[in-house]
Amino acid sequence: MGIISAIAVFFVIWWTVLFVVLPFGMRVPENEELRLGTQEGTPANPRIGRMALITTLISVIVFVTYYVLTQVVGFGLDDIPSIIPGT
Repeated sequence: MGIISAIAVFFVIWWTVLFVVLPFGMRVPENEELRLGTQEGTPANPRIGRMALITTLISVIVFVTYYVLTQVVGFGLDDIPSIIPGT
């Protein structure tokens, strides 16, 4: 795997993990805490930096697992048994 392919795979993994991690820990403010001009479903404290750090850590773990399985062990799509026999 080349460096450009590795960056592309990591980018896809990072964005996928971001959408999984974003809802964790989000709290919708009560009516008393609403600020003028905000929607009712707006998170009270989104902590985007913290979410980006957690996303990066999980993405590194997933990418290293993917890299070891595909490049070191040699696991690929051909190793998965087919659902329809004889194809």
